[in-house]
Amino acid sequence: MKKIIILLLLTVVGTAAGFSQKQGEIKWMSFNEALEAQKKEPRKIFMDVYTDWCGPCKLLDQNTFHNKDVADYINKNYYAVKFNAEGTEKIDYQDFVYTNPNYDPNRKGRNSQHLFAHAMKINAYPSVVFFDETGKLIQPVPGYKTPQQLEIFLKMVYSDAYKKITSAEAWQNYQENFVSTFKG
Repeated sequence: MKKIIILLLLTVVGTAAGFSQKQGEIKWMSFNEALEAQKKEPRKIFMDVYTDWCGPCKLLDQNTFHNKDVADYINKNYYAVKFNAEGTEKIDYQDFVYTNPNYDPNRKGRNSQHLFAHAMKINAYPSVVFFDETGKLIQPVPGYKTPQQLEIFLKMVYSDAYKKITSAEAWQNYQENFVSTFKG
């Protein structure tokens, strides 16, 4: 009987510990999986474009993507994609298969850029990229962002407010009137 009680306690504690670890974590998928998911349930795509050698990419992952408010918002409103801009993943997008034909598995540090990153005009790491509910590219946003800096883009794209921001003045006005709710 003692063994059963101990086993039950360990199971409950283990489950609770596993649940607490899952809070504040983004449910990442591949871009191909996100495109497939859009066919069943249309939703915008949020893509983290990173490289293995990029220090700010690691900080974005650690400081921003593990923020509970950021993770909860992304999980609720987007399909979240992690994409290695120097990786070997095959991307089937708009009737073309993107690869990284010049990838060198023996190379240390920087490697060749994936053709999909090139097609999205990514020239800085990290970058986050937004796609609409049909998979059409909206915009890449380069650079490290804090949770509050990322929040304005997440909410602007999700609400389609970006469609009304057609000038530098409109963007300035949007930023000045934006009220952040994400905690640091």
